[in-house]
Amino acid sequence: MAGIEARTGGQLLADALVANGATHVFAVPGESYLDLLDGLYAQRNRVELVTCRFEAGAVHMAEAHGKLTGRPGVAVVTRGPGACHAAIGVHVAFQDSTPLVLLVGQIPMNETDRETFQEVDYRRFFGPIAKWVTQIDEAARIPELMAHAFDVATSGRPGPVVVALSEEMQKHLVEAVDIGPAPVLPPHPAPDALPRLMAMLEKAEKPLAILGGSRWTDQGRADIAKFLTANDIPVAVGFRRQGLFDGTSAHFAGDLGVGADAGLVAKAKESDLILAIGTRIGEPVSQGYTIFDMAGSKPIIHVYPDQAEIGRVYRPALGIVSDLNAFAASAAALPPVASPRWAGWRAEVRKAREAQAKAPSYEGSLNLAVALQELEKVLPADTIFTTDAGNFATWPTRFMHVSEKQDFLGPTNGAMGYGIPAAIGAAITHPDRTVLCFVGDGGALMTGQEIATAFHHGAAPIVMVFNNGMYGTIRMYQERTYPGRVSGTALTNPDFRLFIESFGGHGEVVETTEEMVPAFQRAKASGKPAIIEVRMNPEQVTNRATIAQLRAQATK
Repeated sequence: MAGIEARTGGQLLADALVANGATHVFAVPGESYLDLLDGLYAQRNRVELVTCRFEAGAVHMAEAHGKLTGRPGVAVVTRGPGACHAAIGVHVAFQDSTPLVLLVGQIPMNETDRETFQEVDYRRFFGPIAKWVTQIDEAARIPELMAHAFDVATSGRPGPVVVALSEEMQKHLVEAVDIGPAPVLPPHPAPDALPRLMAMLEKAEKPLAILGGSRWTDQGRADIAKFLTANDIPVAVGFRRQGLFDGTSAHFAGDLGVGADAGLVAKAKESDLILAIGTRIGEPVSQGYTIFDMAGSKPIIHVYPDQAEIGRVYRPALGIVSDLNAFAASAAALPPVASPRWAGWRAEVRKAREAQAKAPSYEGSLNLAVALQELEKVLPADTIFTTDAGNFATWPTRFMHVSEKQDFLGPTNGAMGYGIPAAIGAAITHPDRTVLCFVGDGGALMTGQEIATAFHHGAAPIVMVFNNGMYGTIRMYQERTYPGRVSGTALTNPDFRLFIESFGGHGEVVETTEEMVPAFQRAKASGKPAIIEVRMNPEQVTNRATIAQLRAQATK
């Protein structure tokens, strides 16, 4: 092409990332993409290359970046083992509907189908857990396919896209023009959608909203809150979607997910109209597909950006295909219902939430519920929370409240090992905000080595490790089914304070209720990556039951 400078495939790939708005790349380096690494060197002033220690950690960081920005997080891993390690992060992005682009170095094309060193067919491998999987074998097609990858990751229901990069293709010199995002306007509600919604709402007596989904903007969250509060509707959030609605609001009903309050579940069953906005109404939200009738006896208004998800399990009374932020803006502009009949209902639902959040008495020197509520009072108003998966996670979910300007990131697919890398990705994305990670001792040693990445890149998350010396969730189920027969769930742990101090970070140990807030304040003041090890009573296996109680119930 006249006037177009020839570039290597590696340079084109790096330039394509810039053209499509990438600001961070989370990577574990590999020989299969040396040329892309060189291209990123040339773009080092525009794209921050974050060197990670494990591919799953790298993808979790990128996924957290995607959750916080609404733009595709970008991760790069090498072929074979690197891609296999990365798969768990792709699954998180898939079930969490997070925009993500994973680039995978690939074998030389002329060795295909020989089971050569580290060969994997990525279309088959990632096909079930990605929105789209492709492979670039011709450097001239890089701008086209990379632009499409970013489009697919953010369109409809957002999710992960995987792009394999043939090794020798990255070395080819070609002339090509960079391609950036297309100016596509988001889908808005159909003309009669909102009038029909309001007509159904006016006939209701016990409405309940459930918020979920991804790519909500600050304005979108404000708009949907304005609509729901103006109409005095109680609001629940889906599994690990606490950041979508102000938990301190009188309209907040709690979360419908794993470990949901029985009172909220009962109210969801009692309601006579569900406004499902952004949630897929999946297994955790529906409590194992038990709350609602799939045939639609309870009216559901389902708002979702992808029509294929509406009615996939539950037949709605009204389906609205719309970008969530566009729907929120349109709904916020509507005059509220003139004389809603559900003020008492909303108060009942809120009362159930307040009862759920009241700290019980627990045996021992540490009442974790009280400690977390005291901690909540001193947290910055824009704190970013990340959580791992496990029984420990139900403590902050039950007893704390995520406020309007805070963010909450957690794996809706229940992936252990998510919390620490997500916290590091969040701290790199927003270095001016406090990032607090909740993780169990099991998850902490799955990806805890990524703390090294935080030090390497100047990020300073605060990690709270809930240590009870066991895989707590599995032990809970074990005691319910095979009481007293402990098999495979006990753990041996390091001194987590010494673990972080070995990196040069700040370590704390909390064993009493009163130690929680001072420990956090010292960790924050240190300005370093920090671990607060919370040494829990292993007998208190959940916030609702002890091991002795579970055994007694199982043997009745």
